[in-house]
Amino acid sequence: MIRHLQPQTFLPQASLIPTPKPSKNPNPVPKSISNSLRPTLNSPNYPSLSHHPSTSVDPGLLFREKVLYLETHLNVDSQKALHQNPDFRSCPLSSLKSVEGCLSSMGIERSAQGRILDMYPQLLTVDPHSALYPIFDFLLTEVRIPFPDIRKSIIRCPRLLVSHLDYQLRPALKFLTELGFSGRSSITCQTTVLLVSSVQFTLLPKIEYLQSLGLSYEEVVNMVIRSPGLLTFSINNNYKPKVDFFLEEMKRDVGELKRFPQYFSFSLEGKIKPRHRLLVEHGFSLPLREMLKVSDGEFNARLIEMRLGSAEGSWV
Repeated sequence: MIRHLQPQTFLPQASLIPTPKPSKNPNPVPKSISNSLRPTLNSPNYPSLSHHPSTSVDPGLLFREKVLYLETHLNVDSQKALHQNPDFRSCPLSSLKSVEGCLSSMGIERSAQGRILDMYPQLLTVDPHSALYPIFDFLLTEVRIPFPDIRKSIIRCPRLLVSHLDYQLRPALKFLTELGFSGRSSITCQTTVLLVSSVQFTLLPKIEYLQSLGLSYEEVVNMVIRSPGLLTFSINNNYKPKVDFFLEEMKRDVGELKRFPQYFSFSLEGKIKPRHRLLVEHGFSLPLREMLKVSDGEFNARLIEMRLGSAEGSWV
């Protein structure tokens, strides 16, 4: 019987960000983001026309300065930014620099900032104190990602920065924790991507689909804890075609998927089908792990070895 876990709605909570005590550790990992990490960046190497209030400056010049900064300093497509975020046209350059300063304070280098801002131009005009730092606080204090790994989490999944804290990230964390992502299997910078998934429309349906194959709830949980990527794969584009090939063409038992859930992470057309057909052509069979986890060179060498062994046996 399929067990349903209902996502819980969270009420918004204020984020308290105390200033950490000085540490003798040269690379301390703060429990929360200190106020010292909340700068409003005004780069001395990039003077701004807007810094001279005593001088009347043409608004068109200010706008062009902002576009030039966006394109040359951050390598962001200004046309795309204006199309997806019309507020960028009227926001001051200082607003953009404060976002840049926020990302820099978390160790995200400029090249990565440009990719993130180009992907999500809505971030160009947000208030870091209300929109970004609370997410960093959440990752640090609730998910418990070490400070040096925050950068990895964001670069791996920039969508974290545009996900709602109380209606998306916290419910996903609660669901995943109850599922078994805790202790030694806790969410890491490699698996924070799961936090942007909808519990109701993404995570639960994948668990239910795997159960529909005849696997128990406990077996499915064990599979996704061992291979968290299972929760990121599409049911229609990944699970179904690979399961169909596994059952109909390979004629294997579902129990193998339980022992080697990484099967779903390999390309059906690029690796699974070609290797299976080579084995069938020569009358051989290999466990999924031995069939898929080795490189092409190792697989071919193993196939040659099996063919030679088979030939020698026929001569005896």
